[in-house]
Amino acid sequence: MAGSHRAQRGGGRAAAREARRQKARKRNQTIAAGAAVVVLVGGGGVAALNAFGGDNSPGQKVGSGPSDDKSSDANVLADDKVLLDAATAKPLAATGTWAVAKTSDGSTAPEKAFVCQSQRFADPAGLRTWVRTFQNATTKDTAVQYVEVSNDKAAAGKAYTSVVGWLSQCSVPKTRLTTSYVTTGVGERGVIAVFGQPSGTKTRYKTIAVTLAGQATMVLEHDTLAATPPPPGPILATANVAAKRICAQSGGCGAGAPVARPGLLPSSEAPGFMAPVDLPVLDEIDKPWVSAPAKTGGGTGCERMNFTKAKATKFGSLTYVTPEADVPTVFGLDDTIAKFATPTAAGAFVAQVRKNVDGCEKDVSTAKVKSTGTIASGTIKGESWQASYDTGGGNKFTYRIGIAGSGDRAVYLVFPVLKDLDISDTAFNETLTRAAERSSTYK
Repeated sequence: MAGSHRAQRGGGRAAAREARRQKARKRNQTIAAGAAVVVLVGGGGVAALNAFGGDNSPGQKVGSGPSDDKSSDANVLADDKVLLDAATAKPLAATGTWAVAKTSDGSTAPEKAFVCQSQRFADPAGLRTWVRTFQNATTKDTAVQYVEVSNDKAAAGKAYTSVVGWLSQCSVPKTRLTTSYVTTGVGERGVIAVFGQPSGTKTRYKTIAVTLAGQATMVLEHDTLAATPPPPGPILATANVAAKRICAQSGGCGAGAPVARPGLLPSSEAPGFMAPVDLPVLDEIDKPWVSAPAKTGGGTGCERMNFTKAKATKFGSLTYVTPEADVPTVFGLDDTIAKFATPTAAGAFVAQVRKNVDGCEKDVSTAKVKSTGTIASGTIKGESWQASYDTGGGNKFTYRIGIAGSGDRAVYLVFPVLKDLDISDTAFNETLTRAAERSSTYK
């Protein structure tokens, strides 16, 4: 009977989730312990830790220590006059005027100057750091310019990679990567990332541009409260102005007009799968998402998926949980990717699953299915639903499910709907789209 079958799967899903939560918790503890060991061993461990963004030691950030003697360019960006001022920050917002709120050097720089910053300095052995904050009295927007100067271009390149890594692995609670871009024409290379933090009917957006310019790594962040994500144009233009002021000394000036092209930040997860920062924000949860291995199943009941029979050439799954949050063990989101021999085969699989779910109520008397939207973006096409299964005795299991195809890949998501732990149709569809986008690197 379909009802009893679902009841068994519900219990199994909870047990499996709990096992994954334990694995994820141990993974976090292991990473934290490893970081602590590297910090304690001192100089020998800095290079290893720098891959994750450096340590917390201030190093020679003031610009007056022994490290200045190591470079013939020790006076690069030694004066804060190279930073943006109120006038040059104007492109960030068309309304109101900007004012410089505070300027700090490496000795007084805060531990966290911009969102997702994991360590005080990306290059602990660098020459100096500048942090300048801005305020717009009219819009209440704020901004910050953060500049690290390394001893040479190679060290600056590592610092830039560390900062991008901080953004990619962002674990700030209730923060999601809304969109991101790759920039050209601004410094040697760069990225723009827009992070959203829901706040009532609007969202606090933190738009960040990271730029590498010779010996310097620059971060420019603009914070605003809005109903829709900010376009990349304003911060791209401002970062271009800022980079030109810096690169006259640091080197690494950009060539050509500044351009921002859509491109996801790199992910440290298994290739093809979402990063935790891609996942939806829930008001009730203030702990980060963490991934854990998962077995690939056949869906919740309506989907009737069998990847082997469908002749998928490869398939796999990850589950995302919040091991530090006080939530039921069944809470989480599963992401499954299947690769097929051709885009036609992938499209046929997605079409069949959509047909199965749309007609599920005719085949499963205990099921209630409601479509929650379709997605179509470039090569990505898919659909989502809310499916409920009445197992009798007052027990009901409800899930958000979605399937999407992109090229030769199919992506399937499942999210259990629990009391006070649900997301909107829009949020789920955005996550389904992101999962399909990420799947491009699944090989």
